[in-house]
Amino acid sequence: MSAILQTADTPAPRGRTVQPFDVLDSCHQQIVTALQQMSDLLDHLEVHGVDGRAQEAARGIFQFFMNTAREHHLDEERHVFPALLRSGRSELIDATLRLQQDHGWIEEDWLELAPQFESIAAGYHWFNLEQLRLAVPVFQALYQDHIALEESMIYPEAKERITDWDLQGMGREMALRRKKRGQPKL
Repeated sequence: MSAILQTADTPAPRGRTVQPFDVLDSCHQQIVTALQQMSDLLDHLEVHGVDGRAQEAARGIFQFFMNTAREHHLDEERHVFPALLRSGRSELIDATLRLQQDHGWIEEDWLELAPQFESIAAGYHWFNLEQLRLAVPVFQALYQDHIALEESMIYPEAKERITDWDLQGMGREMALRRKKRGQPKL
């Protein structure tokens, strides 16, 4: 179980600033990694119980979904979805509304899972491995379907609709919000 990246940063090559969609794409990669780490942690718990390695993994997963993943959803809600909701194209509007609903379901699912990961991170045995074995795959599937729709349809469409000026503002707002919350800048 490797450590989860705790930020949505993407280092920029020299002379190139990080674009907001690079940050969003990077966060998707981190989400996929964190989802896999959930499964890895469950396997580890089954064999080794709550040990230092399990605590570290659970702490990383907990912190990632409490902070970085939520920040990512906020970025989408504020900057990506509005342009698509104004598009006038019913398939884009429907897909965007579905993604907004997904954010609610993801948050609800996470709020059910979070106390168990927090317990493991603290070294307690106040978790139910059977329940986690049932709930984690549902959480993973929801997130994976959500990411697939964003990457295949929503992000490409948003990139065409968001002007360079708005993209710069998007990047500034994302960086400023992270700075205020103590996360590394974009």
